[in-house]
Amino acid sequence: MANDIRGADIVAQSLARLGSRTVFTLSGNHIMSIFDAAIEAKLELIHTRHEAATVHMADAWGRLTGEPGIAMVTGGPGHANAVGALFTALSAESPMVLLSGHAATWELGRGGFQEIRQADMAAPVAKASWTAKSAATLGEELGEAMRIAKSGRPGPVHLSLPSDLLDEHVPSNAVRWPDPVKIVKPRRVGLSDGAADAVLGAMAAAKRPVILAGPHLSSRAGRALLGKLERATGAPYAVIESPRGTNDATIGAFGDVVKEADLIVLLGKALDFTVKWATGPGFAANVKLISIDPEGALVERAAREKGADLVLGCVADTVPAAEALLARAAASGRKPDLSWLNDARAAMDRRPEAWSGLKGASAGRLHAAEVFRALRPVVERDPETLLICDGGEFAQWGQSLLPVNKRLINSVAGSIGASLPFAIAGRVHDRKSPIIAVLGDGTFGFHMAEFETAVRHGTPFVAIVGNDACWNAESQIQKRDYGADRMHGCELLPTRYDQVVAAMGGHGEMVDTIGDLVPAVERALASGKPACVNVQVESIAAPVIRKSA
Repeated sequence: MANDIRGADIVAQSLARLGSRTVFTLSGNHIMSIFDAAIEAKLELIHTRHEAATVHMADAWGRLTGEPGIAMVTGGPGHANAVGALFTALSAESPMVLLSGHAATWELGRGGFQEIRQADMAAPVAKASWTAKSAATLGEELGEAMRIAKSGRPGPVHLSLPSDLLDEHVPSNAVRWPDPVKIVKPRRVGLSDGAADAVLGAMAAAKRPVILAGPHLSSRAGRALLGKLERATGAPYAVIESPRGTNDATIGAFGDVVKEADLIVLLGKALDFTVKWATGPGFAANVKLISIDPEGALVERAAREKGADLVLGCVADTVPAAEALLARAAASGRKPDLSWLNDARAAMDRRPEAWSGLKGASAGRLHAAEVFRALRPVVERDPETLLICDGGEFAQWGQSLLPVNKRLINSVAGSIGASLPFAIAGRVHDRKSPIIAVLGDGTFGFHMAEFETAVRHGTPFVAIVGNDACWNAESQIQKRDYGADRMHGCELLPTRYDQVVAAMGGHGEMVDTIGDLVPAVERALASGKPACVNVQVESIAAPVIRKSA
């Protein structure tokens, strides 16, 4: 068998060949052969405490690097635990691959150990989902999964790996290895000069055009590209990456700005609930749309929803389309009127003056606004600071008041709990820059055990927990929709999460006065440990910013 190679080694060596040496994983029977193969392949295994955390980490890796993050879990219940987290990655348009162990092929249909229809389970929350059929093609199929994850609209892909294929030995000359070129430089569908000129012509003819971009452009590079595009066209842009859509606190009074728009350009942004399908009181009655999207089905959806108000639909990948618009705008020599852009940008960047004086109304409880006013100089001190905002009301104040170059949020899915895994992946990717996660106490409970992972792997970050001892987003819904006398079932204990983290080997502090906040955060940053600053806050609703406020 000297010239043979084991299936597990094909997987591990293929990952190494493709430059994916970091794998976020949780062990289990079906994948122990890959753990063994990882030694020779020199893979770094970040071993977590819950399978969903592996997916969240791979998701963060994909968003931060633009390259597919790799999550690996065992089959059956391990796979089932991981699948829910794929929805966050799918909604964030994050390139990643979930590798799941799987019952042996000879067991299927016979009640095999942990046998479930894994590919079918993952399919609704993945770009593609399938089960490998041959040991010889394991590497090729892994490469195809990574190619799909990165191509077009990026997103998660799932590949199940039957345990007998991982244990099987095949002749070395029969192995079909992945082609790195297909993953590093996937085929990109651009926008033709004619289509780009038509889009630019429609924008020039409009009085108040806006650009709505999809989550794929939420990265630093994506926002830089959009910034160039808005200056070249005079159309303000907003990245719609939150379930709150145009009311996302990050983009200020954009909800009022878009009401005035007479043309909306959807640049890789689906026409969906986040933009209320561009209908209703939040939009002009006669607003026109242009849809530029990697998926023809979403261009067709826009046509069905808007009819004659969709003036143009183009199938093109998001970044090449933006680049084509920039190139044709430069070639035209047209100088746009920037007055609409300047007014819109001012509304999006301005925060209400009243916020500067907001303080907690009760002793020992801080207002979210005063928390983030105090934190702003800390997070802005280093331009490479990674800010992670996760959860409902408290984190929305953070998104609004902490403008940074690098940020991750929970995504359009509206799912919470990913911030601690995100922070670990961010630290694995960048060993030097400050990482601050902002989250609520309800959110903290999802993956608090990952602090042990962070301590074990030496991945320090600071989690700032807004602790109001309740599921605040839900209690705010109850208060608004049913009345203050019908708020129930959303209470939590005022838990000392700082002590929980300290017990796992991290750094923990509790804060209940504003003067103690920044010193506690500074000590947490200096500790060199995974840290929790447990801040006692009031239960208040997330901010909604209007032009008149």
